[in-house]
Amino acid sequence: MVIEKSKIGNLNEIMRIYEYARGIMRENGNPNQWKDVNPPKETIIADIENGHHYSMWKDDEICGVFAFIIGEDETYRFIDGKWLNEEIYGTIHRVASSGRVRGIFEVCLAFCESKIPNIRIDTHEDNKIMQHLVEKNGFQECGIITVADGSPRKAYQKEKIG
Repeated sequence: MVIEKSKIGNLNEIMRIYEYARGIMRENGNPNQWKDVNPPKETIIADIENGHHYSMWKDDEICGVFAFIIGEDETYRFIDGKWLNEEIYGTIHRVASSGRVRGIFEVCLAFCESKIPNIRIDTHEDNKIMQHLVEKNGFQECGIITVADGSPRKAYQKEKIG
């Protein structure tokens, strides 16, 4: 699998992947995290323009997408709980798969850890699939953060030691 910065020219394909992911979320008891509109196209365009959005390619097809931002995330400034550390970190947001390739999250995480060993991520309390993935991959639950729309999210951190 190849990971590269997303391009505006692939926006329609990227948005189709997010549409597919919203359907999977609804089917698995998580209709409220992204509802029918998240992430909005404007957010993905901004991610791409700022160099924070990545596409995962296999066999000339985008099979996964995610945003990765190094530096302080405003949403993570306040937590009902405690982060593992206050060192500089990268945040993984908006991870989605086309459903055609397994192991998207693991490949995404390995890529992000190659950039910085201190990673944070959050997910909705109903997103049991993502909770399983982050816990299986060594993240520790640190508490609850609140996102822009005022809803709570389970917040996780992983620090790579050594």
